[in-house]
Amino acid sequence: MDPTKSERGLAAGDSSSPGAEVPAGPQGRESPSPRSGRARRLPRILIGVLVIAGVIYGLSHFVRSLSYESTDDAFIDGHIIRISTDVGGHVIHLHVTDNQLVHRGDLLVEIDPSSSEARVAQARAALEMAQARQRSAAISVDLTRITASGALALAEAGVVLAEADLAATRSQLLQSEAQRAATEADLEEQIAAMRAAEAEAVRAGSDFLRYQSLAQREVVSQQELDLAVATARAASAELDAARQRVVSSQAHVAVARAARQAAADVVSQAEARVSEAQARLVSAQSVPEQVGISEAQVLSAQAEVEQASAELRQAEIDLAHTRITAPRDGHVTRRLVEEGDYIQPGEALLAIVPPDVWVTANFKETQLTHMRPGQPVLVEVDAHPGVVFHAHVDSIQAGTGARFSLLPPENATGNFVKVVQRVPVKIVFDEPPDPQFILVPGMSVVPQVRIR
Repeated sequence: MDPTKSERGLAAGDSSSPGAEVPAGPQGRESPSPRSGRARRLPRILIGVLVIAGVIYGLSHFVRSLSYESTDDAFIDGHIIRISTDVGGHVIHLHVTDNQLVHRGDLLVEIDPSSSEARVAQARAALEMAQARQRSAAISVDLTRITASGALALAEAGVVLAEADLAATRSQLLQSEAQRAATEADLEEQIAAMRAAEAEAVRAGSDFLRYQSLAQREVVSQQELDLAVATARAASAELDAARQRVVSSQAHVAVARAARQAAADVVSQAEARVSEAQARLVSAQSVPEQVGISEAQVLSAQAEVEQASAELRQAEIDLAHTRITAPRDGHVTRRLVEEGDYIQPGEALLAIVPPDVWVTANFKETQLTHMRPGQPVLVEVDAHPGVVFHAHVDSIQAGTGARFSLLPPENATGNFVKVVQRVPVKIVFDEPPDPQFILVPGMSVVPQVRIR
């Protein structure tokens, strides 16, 4: 045995030799007991265990990091339905309070319906008036068609009668013209006869004077004188008769001329009646145009009915909007209205948050290499420590969050500094969460996506 080693063993209080005495220390104290040696080794063992545990944890965390992608930039997301009004007025009833659970169709707010009811009554009256005008226009179409057809037939008959009357009056005019010509010819004949009678009377008178002179000288006999006297008297009587016939013929000519003028006037009147009848016929022949005008009035009345119907529907919609109901199940949040408030159209009243929620996680772009829709996810919510919710990746947004910001970055201008971008990922729970765990939009979560 090495003496040096033996001495070290003795100095260390080695008790491997049974029955060996333990030498006293420098002050005469005894060496430490075996129990005190184990006490000195215990911290070293604990440190070793902790180191081993740390190594195991580090290895497991490293292995887990190879199979999972995680981020703390994530939160609960959901639908937020903002309730507003389409009509203005005073709030007469408020049926909900803050954070109240409501169901689809539940009445939330009632607005004073007086103005809307008046508009509905006015629109209904306007619709009834438009419908009455439409019925009147439809009746007018049939009446116009019947009346115009009858007027056309009457006008055609009037033209025929007027033309026949015109032909008759023209015939009478021709007869009057012929009679006038005959009387004028007779007048000329009577005038010629009168002139012949005048010449005969002059000759007979001359013969009488000559015979009378000769009779005084007894050149001729009394008988010849008497014959000359008789001849003169007969010539004078014939002249008077011829003059009377001329006067009578002149009267006949005047009558014939008056009759001819009257016939001409009748012809003019008949021609005027023909023109008037033809004008009525032309007017009556516009039946299609008149019917078309009546039909256009029907279409106009129909358009008025449709407009009045639309206004009535709008008024009824406005009346229905005075009763605001819940569009979905959810909790009432951000209630901004109170009973008695006067609200304007479009004014926000409250919001409803439905129970269906999901997770929006903003992963770094470098974490999306192996991430795909459908991969399982473990979700831890800060509000419920120790509780793990199972979910899966639903979709990955087609663009980074910065790209959809109010002022997206313009890397083509100025100096460029590369920044790792984040892409929103929608994560959907596999099953609806237990109602005992409160999950509302905005809560912070930590999702872990299993990518391998």
